[in-house]
Amino acid sequence: MNVTEVLRRKRSQTRVAIRKDWDLYFMLVPGLLFLLLMKYTPMYGLVIAFQDFSIFKGIGGSPWVGWKHFEKLIGHEQFLNVLANTLIISFYKLIFLFPAPIMVALLMNELRKMLFKRIIQSVIYLPHFISWVIISGLFINLLSLNDGIVNTVIEKLGGERIAFFMDQAVFRPLLVFTEGWKEVGWGTIVYLAAMSGIDPQLYEAAKMDGAGKLRQMIHITLPGIFSTIVLMLILRLGSMLEAGTEQILVMYNPVVYDVADVIGTYVYRVGLGASDYSFSTAVGMFESVVAFMLVVSGNAFCKKFLGRSIW
Repeated sequence: MNVTEVLRRKRSQTRVAIRKDWDLYFMLVPGLLFLLLMKYTPMYGLVIAFQDFSIFKGIGGSPWVGWKHFEKLIGHEQFLNVLANTLIISFYKLIFLFPAPIMVALLMNELRKMLFKRIIQSVIYLPHFISWVIISGLFINLLSLNDGIVNTVIEKLGGERIAFFMDQAVFRPLLVFTEGWKEVGWGTIVYLAAMSGIDPQLYEAAKMDGAGKLRQMIHITLPGIFSTIVLMLILRLGSMLEAGTEQILVMYNPVVYDVADVIGTYVYRVGLGASDYSFSTAVGMFESVVAFMLVVSGNAFCKKFLGRSIW
């Protein structure tokens, strides 16, 4: 059978499948239109990175400058500091916050009192639905240097008050803690859903063999959700350079710029503050390309060493 015949048969099978499930394919149309209009069409604006863009001349009238802004980006001392901050903060969040939902889900999976389990779920899920603006205000009040309850307790115990939002040595851990408080509970949903698909007979067999709860977690639960863990890890690598832009934007201040200014906040300040749209677009494009490379590399690593991958 030649290649032409194979392609012809595949096209025929595709047409048959579409006619058979036309209603399901029709339901894809709104989602595809959304992706086309809201995700792919705006990508045309990336040409600004190769221009000296002027809002008065527009994309069509602005002069082309090639790689000028990317060369400026690579040699820009401030950007190198911003890139370092982004990687450090993202690394902290990956190390401390990626395993946290897994551990919480493992513990919640062992709860047998359903009422107590539902209460715990509601309590730890709730912060996800609170905006970063409100959370920032909440922690600013709690950690206030003068009248915050945390500093009051520290002083009562004989310690010195800490300027949590002004101390460069404390601000990064504060970012990790506040994101964990907000998002860890929500992250457990994925892993709890994966655990619900594990065959209960495996646990019964393990009990008959004398395995305790810890051994059941290690030898049944964790292998059962391993594919989900790999998937979430690869997706997390893709957002490494995002580093929580919205969170940092509402929590940081000029005093901690040196340790907290990340790519997202830098683009915001340069693009809107200094109106340097071409340079900020180049920075954003750099971030997207690196994120794509991280996803591909992470997928290849997981496929080679862990035997699991997205594709």
